[in-house]
Amino acid sequence: MIDLRFDRVSKRYLIPHEAENHGSSHPWMRKLRSLWRTPREFWAVREVSFEVKRGEALGIIGHNGAGKSTILKLLASITAPSAGEITINGRAAALIEVGSGFHPELTGRENVYLSGSILGMPRNEIGQKIESIIDFAEIREFIDIPVKRYSSGMYVRLGFAIAAHLEPEILLLDEVLAVGDMAFQRKCLDRVRALRQAGRTIVFISHDLNAVEALCDRVLLMQRGEVIADGPPGEVIGQYKALSTKGTTSPFSGIGPVREWRDLDVRGDRVVRLRRVRVCGEDGATMSAVDIRHPVGIEIT
Repeated sequence: MIDLRFDRVSKRYLIPHEAENHGSSHPWMRKLRSLWRTPREFWAVREVSFEVKRGEALGIIGHNGAGKSTILKLLASITAPSAGEITINGRAAALIEVGSGFHPELTGRENVYLSGSILGMPRNEIGQKIESIIDFAEIREFIDIPVKRYSSGMYVRLGFAIAAHLEPEILLLDEVLAVGDMAFQRKCLDRVRALRQAGRTIVFISHDLNAVEALCDRVLLMQRGEVIADGPPGEVIGQYKALSTKGTTSPFSGIGPVREWRDLDVRGDRVVRLRRVRVCGEDGATMSAVDIRHPVGIEIT
């Protein structure tokens, strides 16, 4: 059975032109001139089609601005499509920003009830799960003080703990596993795995390629609002890495794994001059892409 279907879905935004400064023109006149000009179109998502089967975990990857989060907002009904049709079979819950429903003056316990309600959990269900939520967040001694006194780590721990106890048929996740320390991230990953094994349908957006590969059955690669690859995680992630090293451009000249300065441009003074900088691996080879699982070196001449 298909739980999610995107059928030629597009999302268009109209971006107004900034008011130009015409000498000593009055600010209201500049504003009127900007209103007369036709807004610029920006297509965050353009004619995207895909399906997600029940119990499948779909990953969506791509550079910033590729349209990944827009797809999640469309699925969560936070925004409406400009064209196309979206079909959702089942109750969906979106976790787009951890702790977004918290009130700083309320205690952690009170915020569990508030945020849980915002995320769609009935009050009696929250009451049944609150002890488990507190244990998961590992902040029991602070649960009855206002969250405005929490550290950022405690804040996101509690936020994810609440979301981790949602039980929707379809779970939408946007960069939510990058919370807390490494041990807690592993705990979050295990929780999402458990939801997947329980037959939940998951759509997972992340820049953490290791997590995407570990969690997902299938991955979409997006670029400029369009799907450019759809397939097994290892294969699509490989395409993304190749795209990252071959197809990128920079507004700054000389940016890359190696930077050298000619004699006339050498940076420094009479004591020391910088001639060359290189990114390299353990074997000394120049690295065009950095993998955080392996050592990386900066060689300076």
